[in-house]
Amino acid sequence: MKLKPLPGAISLALALTACGGEKSTPTDGASAGVSTSFARLQTQVLESSCGFSACHTPGNTSNSGLVLTGAGVYQSLVNAPATQPIAKADGLRRVVPGKPDSSLLWHKVNGFANGHHARDYGAAMPYGGQPLPAGQIEFIRQWIAGGASRTSDDISPSLLSGTVAAPAYVPLIAPTGGFQLRMIPFSINASSEREVFLYAPVSNTQETWVNRVQTNMRTGSHHFVIYSFAANTPSLVIPQAGIVRDLKNSDGTYQLGTIAAMGYHVFFGGSQAAASDFTFPAGVAMRVPAGTVLDVNSHYVNSTAKAITGEAEANLYTVSASQVQFEAAALNLNNTALTLPVGRDTTIRKTFKFTKLTRVVMLTSHMHKRGLKFVVRISGGARDGELVYQNEAWDHPLILTLPTPLVLQAGEGLTSEVTYRGDASKVVRFGLTSEDEMNIIFGYSY
Repeated sequence: MKLKPLPGAISLALALTACGGEKSTPTDGASAGVSTSFARLQTQVLESSCGFSACHTPGNTSNSGLVLTGAGVYQSLVNAPATQPIAKADGLRRVVPGKPDSSLLWHKVNGFANGHHARDYGAAMPYGGQPLPAGQIEFIRQWIAGGASRTSDDISPSLLSGTVAAPAYVPLIAPTGGFQLRMIPFSINASSEREVFLYAPVSNTQETWVNRVQTNMRTGSHHFVIYSFAANTPSLVIPQAGIVRDLKNSDGTYQLGTIAAMGYHVFFGGSQAAASDFTFPAGVAMRVPAGTVLDVNSHYVNSTAKAITGEAEANLYTVSASQVQFEAAALNLNNTALTLPVGRDTTIRKTFKFTKLTRVVMLTSHMHKRGLKFVVRISGGARDGELVYQNEAWDHPLILTLPTPLVLQAGEGLTSEVTYRGDASKVVRFGLTSEDEMNIIFGYSY
């Protein structure tokens, strides 16, 4: 199973421009061939880097709602509210004239830079490919800072030339109080996706307690997930440690051994974000038995014309047993009964009941590119039907931490309510690739 974030799939709730004219203007600058800064930005950067893919073309904008080709995009971009959940909560707009730092477009194209901003505004743009050249990023910054004009021509076109200077990947430093899991570097061919697994020992010689999980990934990742195995996993299914296993063979068929192991996976942690960091409440931690081996899973989508490298790490920070009052458990509430009819939106609901008192401290979701909205509601009790989680970014789901735990009594539960966009030509069902669909509530509870 896959996780975003926790970044397969093509994201970018951001901007592109299509020089839309007002009603009194028959054509926009780009379509009329007018040499304006905005027209150059549209044709030489936005359409060529983002509009050519399935991210921002008509019928393929389920998350951003932003078409990056043709007329009318200017109005959809400038002063338009952001749809990325955290950016929306922070009051950002796609483009705020004169204010790059208040413009989600600026954060998205500059998101490859380590430490660019403290807030998590989703996957960097362009998704699944190389970052824009520094000159093109500066062109966008100057255009926004100068007022985001549709008609002026005041930015040097020379900024638009140049090659991509990919930022160096900075791996996580292994914690002094804890352990590190690492997906060793692997290659993803041009215009393809690759999902791999690695059974990796935690290297803990005695039982330990984890109260913080931190992840980090190279550009282009759909997700990085950590799994344990269920207690009833047959010994023949347990993979060999230290060997990278592909989800698919070179001919596109599934590797049966990998599929068999996935059937016994239990979610331990992970994200679709390029970087994530989760800490449990004081007194709460996950128990990790001595000699634990975990299955780390990385999925990359490469939309570029040359091979890229995938790589990821996870740091598991530990506390002494004397500091633990409650043992945490991972939520893994999976609805596999998915059938999406051709050509229309569909909402699918499933309720998961708990058999004992459960305190939820983190919620996140997992769906694929046809997912429009993932809602989680309380089922049962005085708060029956109350919405507790909502995400509209399939490729970079909101990770909702709950400083005050959501307390559910025995017999109460959570309901997933997921709306999907139907494919124009085929029925879509549950499956493991980015072309299939999923419906999973992930999280932590105790």
